[in-house]
Amino acid sequence: MGRILFVVPPLAGHVYPAVAIAGELVERGHEVAITGHASVVRPLVPASLRLIELPEAITSGERTEIEEKSRRQRGPSSIKFLWEDFLVPLGAVMATDLEPVVDDFRPDVLVVDQQAIGAALLARRRRLRWVTLATTSAEFDNPYGVMAAVGQWVDDRLREFQLAAGVPAEEAAGGDLRFSDQLTLVCSVPALLRTPEAAETLPPGTVFIGSGAGLRQPQPDFPWSWLDPARAKVLVSLGTVTREAGGRFLRVATEALAGMSDRVQTVIVAPPGIVDDLAAAAPAGVLVRDKVPQLELMSHLSAVVCHGGNNTVCEALSQGVPLVIAPVRDDQPLIAEQVTRAGAGVRVRFGLVNAAGVAAAVGSVLGDSAYQTAAQRLQGDFAAAGGVAAGAAYLEKLLP
Repeated sequence: MGRILFVVPPLAGHVYPAVAIAGELVERGHEVAITGHASVVRPLVPASLRLIELPEAITSGERTEIEEKSRRQRGPSSIKFLWEDFLVPLGAVMATDLEPVVDDFRPDVLVVDQQAIGAALLARRRRLRWVTLATTSAEFDNPYGVMAAVGQWVDDRLREFQLAAGVPAEEAAGGDLRFSDQLTLVCSVPALLRTPEAAETLPPGTVFIGSGAGLRQPQPDFPWSWLDPARAKVLVSLGTVTREAGGRFLRVATEALAGMSDRVQTVIVAPPGIVDDLAAAAPAGVLVRDKVPQLELMSHLSAVVCHGGNNTVCEALSQGVPLVIAPVRDDQPLIAEQVTRAGAGVRVRFGLVNAAGVAAAVGSVLGDSAYQTAAQRLQGDFAAAGGVAAGAAYLEKLLP
């Protein structure tokens, strides 16, 4: 049996797939730990998994300030902000803080989230076996498109990051910290990439495992008897978008779907503080909850309305469920493009769409069988990719 250490950044969406694959490896008898910043990671790691806490890189106030600045960014400026103000500074701290963790745990394999570049730097510097875990396919689908200069800017920042850490110039120029040269696990399927040829030009050792859904914290109760088998079911979930913008969108979606309650039941996920009044005064056919057992609920759904987070999108498509996507920033516009390009969903404008627009989009996805057919076709691709079991099996092949 092997010793496997997962390194995750303080980003919830990146933690879930790591937890799922780690859980699968524990079931197979391996010694596994997850390391990250407890303020974000601890609530997401079940008690059955070992968590090794890293010193907090930033205070809660600094985190709030970064998040607020990030939410104001769009386009190329959002990419630059992500790397310059968050990922690179975080990487520098993690590269140091991980040293004693690695010395103590002595992993046979280090599994590094694609955005935890400090861990990738440490692995390269110490010649460790390491794997990249990509919780989104964005970096494999021409993410910069016509913004080639932005892509080059990111490459330059990564090279400078290595040089500042003492990596020789030749090695820094030839090694991209976003991609392990041993194995890269991507939580998606090649069928969602821009062209079939895109899958043929990936970094060596890249494999797609489909959805990263699996082990999670105990799921909240849900009134399953509320579900009406005679009506379609729609889930509306926005992940961790801003309270202000998220509240507006959830109200618009509620108004839109309440008007369809004769044929549609809607579950709205609204974390506390966003639209607290909706839960008490939900219209007929609408159920508002602060948390739902999303993985269990997915098989009951006819459509999902979301902001394009890769986890939710892959969970939906792995069940053959089409989507309405309202992307906000980061990789979400690209994920939305993947879904619409595949014919498995409709895109709406997050900040501008009104109730009529949401109703029309949901009506299209529910009323046109082509969307469900496309989603079910992708469901086959996700099943063939193997999910977290496949991810665990690929990792086992690297064990000594």
